[in-house]
Amino acid sequence: MSIFELFLLAVGLSMDAFAVSVCKGLSVKKLEAKHALLAGLYFGGFQALMPVIGYFAGSYFADIISSYDHWVVFILLLLIGANMIRESFNHDEESLNDSFGFRTMLLLAIATSIDALAVGVSFAFLQVNIVTAASFIGIVTFILSAIGIKIGNIFGTRYKSKAELAGGIILILIGLKVLLEHLGIIIL
Repeated sequence: MSIFELFLLAVGLSMDAFAVSVCKGLSVKKLEAKHALLAGLYFGGFQALMPVIGYFAGSYFADIISSYDHWVVFILLLLIGANMIRESFNHDEESLNDSFGFRTMLLLAIATSIDALAVGVSFAFLQVNIVTAASFIGIVTFILSAIGIKIGNIFGTRYKSKAELAGGIILILIGLKVLLEHLGIIIL
C-alpha cells in the first residue's frame, strides 16, 4: 500500500470522527484549545488502536483465508463505505451534547473507530506495516478531529454529511482497487 493510498484510507476512516467533531464544536459555546486537543486525542488514539487490534485478529486468520483475502478486504471496505454514505443522507436531527467528559468521549471514540478495526483485519491480509499505518491513521484523525471542532464551532453541521459521503466513497474505491489488483484486472 502506497503512502498516498494510506493517506486516502486515513482520511476516509477519519470522516466519522471529523463529523462527530463538527457536532461537538457546534455544541461548545466558548471554544477552547483543550476541546480540540481532547477530540484529537480520543478520536486519533482510538483510530490508531483499533487497526492494531484488527490486525492481530486478522493475522490469526490470514493463513486460513489467504486465497480469498482480497474479497474480504473488498467486502469490509464496501460495507463500511456504504454505511458511511447511507449515514450521510440521514438528516435526522441529532442531539448536541457539549460534554467532553471521559465517558462521553470514550463512547464516541469507540463508536467512530469500529470501522478502523475492520480495516486492521484487512491490513493483516495485505501484510501492511501496522505500526506505520496505525500511526499515520491516528495522526490524520487527530488533525482532522481538531479541525472539525473548530469548523463545527464556526460553521455548524453544514459539512457533516459531505464529510461522511466523501469518506464512504474513498473507502469503497480503495476496496475496489485492492480487489481489482488481486484479480489481475489492474496492475500498479
